[in-house]
Amino acid sequence: MTTESSDDIVDRVLSRAAEKTDRARVSVFSSGRAQALDDSSGSDHDRSFDGEQQDLADRISLRRVQGLSTELEDVTEVEYRQVRLENVVLIGVYPKGQVEDGENSMRELAALCETAGAQVLDGVMQMRPMPDPATYLGRGKTQELRDLVAALGADTVVADTELSPSQRRVLEDEVKVKVIDRTAVILDIFSQHAKSREGKAQVELAQMQYMLPRLRGWGESMSRQAGGQVGSGGAGMGSRGPGETKIELDRRRINTRMAKLRKQIEAMKPARDTKRANRKRNSVPSVAITGYTNAGKSSLLNRITRAGVLVENALFATLDATVRQAQTEDGRNYTLVDTVGFVRNLPHQLVEAFRSTIEEVADADLIVHVVDASHPDPASQIRTVRDVIGEAEASEIPEQIVFNKCDLIDDNTRLLLRGLEPSAIFASARTGEGIDEVLRVIAERIPTPDVPLNLLVPYERGDVVSSLHAKAVVDSTDYEEGGTRMHVRVKHADLPQFEEFVSAS
Repeated sequence: MTTESSDDIVDRVLSRAAEKTDRARVSVFSSGRAQALDDSSGSDHDRSFDGEQQDLADRISLRRVQGLSTELEDVTEVEYRQVRLENVVLIGVYPKGQVEDGENSMRELAALCETAGAQVLDGVMQMRPMPDPATYLGRGKTQELRDLVAALGADTVVADTELSPSQRRVLEDEVKVKVIDRTAVILDIFSQHAKSREGKAQVELAQMQYMLPRLRGWGESMSRQAGGQVGSGGAGMGSRGPGETKIELDRRRINTRMAKLRKQIEAMKPARDTKRANRKRNSVPSVAITGYTNAGKSSLLNRITRAGVLVENALFATLDATVRQAQTEDGRNYTLVDTVGFVRNLPHQLVEAFRSTIEEVADADLIVHVVDASHPDPASQIRTVRDVIGEAEASEIPEQIVFNKCDLIDDNTRLLLRGLEPSAIFASARTGEGIDEVLRVIAERIPTPDVPLNLLVPYERGDVVSSLHAKAVVDSTDYEEGGTRMHVRVKHADLPQFEEFVSAS
């Protein structure tokens, strides 16, 4: 039996769906994948600017593998066992007018499943105005899916859009395997990749918010209370249950845990606010690097600051916000913040749970919006990210588009992207192309001191000289008998701090 790549499988699914739409067209995926998860694009990646990447090595060592048993018979190899690769079948329902969006979304779902540690076996794609309210797919497609799952021996069915609890339950009863949706896959990836205490708490809160309306029980595992004379059967005394169903107890535990997590996340807020207040008090401009997942945000941060942030060719490889200091050519300090990536149909629970991370975008002086230039539909990526930025109430902050991975595109694609965003910068964190232009634009667009002052600072006030070097642009420095003569440019907000040292000459 030959093994197919996830890319080949999704191509087959899309071509099969295209044949049933009775319209001839060229697939937008003939030139590559919706998300660059193939090893060929990053096998010769220059990691000199990415640091040691020890976290990446640890993550790869725990990667799920195919055909490796996890049963107790392998107990002698217990320290070296890895989790068995899960086999999944994808399903999706799209209107006929949104075929290309559906193809992109199906590609992305395959990449999400790969990142979560699964292998895509096949898929079913249906064109209809809206999903069936009972089983998501129509009756005929549901039977086709059941036969496909049985033939392939799949473990899981993954739907491309969020399923209602009733749709999931009925579909599971039909296909006889576990059924999850896109939201559950994203939450699973976040759970695997969260490292910080705050990130883990945020992910757990989002998982419980998703789980709460989807609880279900099986038969006599529920403990129910009978009323009256304990039914017509006349079971008599001693047959009443403890009073609550097991599912009610589970709901109560989840609600209690969610309340505790919200308190923990709220308790972490003062520490974040203190760090942010220190930067504001010292007038350090903030630049937020944001964008679609796997667009290359962490690679760009590493290229500029050599931060050593984990870089992996996967969706949502890094979740926790990383702040690093950088400096313009004229000596002004600013911070670069690497934020969590976004994705289409980002679960509402994650937007709420990761509000603290998204706050970094709202408090920035400039947003560097990184876009994957090699993606077949960059316009949808830009639209998705801007929607989330709008939810964070950061739409008024200046934005600079950077098309990353430009070493993977040709001149015709560059012309198309230039028409999409005329003021964008073309760069490659891998080769270093365009990085100097990115730094130049950042230096031009971050807040700049513009009030010229001629100061004479006494020699005993070294703290003032140090503060001027940190907050202002120092044009010249001379040493006179009365003190240090400095020609500087400061911000309007900092004028009161230095007025007493202004020299008449």
